[in-house]
Amino acid sequence: MNRMRLIAAATAVLALAACGRVVERPTTVANAPVPATQGYVIEPGDELDVRFFYNPELNEEVVVRPDGNISLPLVGETRAAGTTPSQLENTLRTGYSRELRQAAITVIVKGFAGQRVYVDGEVGTPQMVNIAGNLSALQAIASAGGFKDSARKGEVLVIRRSGTPQPVVIPLDLGAVLSGADTRQDLALQPYDIVFVPKTAIAEVNQFIDQYFRQNIPIPFGVGYGLNN
Repeated sequence: MNRMRLIAAATAVLALAACGRVVERPTTVANAPVPATQGYVIEPGDELDVRFFYNPELNEEVVVRPDGNISLPLVGETRAAGTTPSQLENTLRTGYSRELRQAAITVIVKGFAGQRVYVDGEVGTPQMVNIAGNLSALQAIASAGGFKDSARKGEVLVIRRSGTPQPVVIPLDLGAVLSGADTRQDLALQPYDIVFVPKTAIAEVNQFIDQYFRQNIPIPFGVGYGLNN
């Protein structure tokens, strides 16, 4: 699989959609704020347990299809991929409120489709990396063949989903980690993070994000998930 196909695969996994703006750019990892909207984002292949408090006969265990939808009694097709469990609960409550007197619904993610990150840029082999236990940015880069000689180790970016169309970008000085000056910079990764190692300094992060997703990736971002709707 060549590099462009790997990047295309990353789009299906990440589904960030419309990445022209950056939500946060914390100066250090230690005090990086957690976005209020952050939370697990449902993916195709996830197994969901949909429970009805007052109508247990409607309880369903469903798997999110590749198109991002699930099918439920009374309301039919419902978009699940690209939403958090709480967002899906709100959508279902709205739909079932027309059918039930009390639409008290809980969504539980019982099974996960996959836990991976994508490492790109000035590394040996840009690729998906599976998360096994706790995985740091430096460990992910090592799994992708390590830094190239041309890598700017002090300006690594972690691009992270926030539960909205705009990602969070976290700058890391992994050179400081390697020298022992600041090991706090070696951020623990979350599923579907992108770790990007630049070759040159990135002066304008917003512009870089826009160019990275709109020019380097050959298919529309969020394809199959309907996040641009």
